[in-house]
Amino acid sequence: MNELLLNIALADDDEDDRMLFSEAIEDLDMRTKLSVFNHGQELMDYLNLPNIVLPNLIFLDLNMPIKNGKQCLVEIRKNPRLKDVCVAIYSTSSSEKDIEDTFLNGANIYIKKPNNYSKLLEVIEKVLQLNWQYHTSNLNKETFLFRL
Repeated sequence: MNELLLNIALADDDEDDRMLFSEAIEDLDMRTKLSVFNHGQELMDYLNLPNIVLPNLIFLDLNMPIKNGKQCLVEIRKNPRLKDVCVAIYSTSSSEKDIEDTFLNGANIYIKKPNNYSKLLEVIEKVLQLNWQYHTSNLNKETFLFRL
């Protein structure tokens, strides 16, 4: 995987979470390009630009102002240009309703935000190393919720 450049987007309204996520991406020995957005509308405005390189993977916080993660997910899945982009829900919520809603709306994986940096590094590394074709072809509710 080190030869490939992974284009990653993160939409999260929490500045500390964005900073930690960015640091974790830098600390991993993987070729990545990270684009960071403060809320869902910023992400959607970017994704709808005509000549951008689409991300391989979008990490999407659920609870954001202006446009939340679920609204973004629904928009992404309805857009023919974006519908095949992998979406990881990245949230502090462990509510069954949130997990169920995002699964039914087409997210590829649900990650509960880790509460320490080493766990965050481990989670991001494992998610970036997933074989997404294989993972998404066998998607069910058990494989949807990512656990370490």
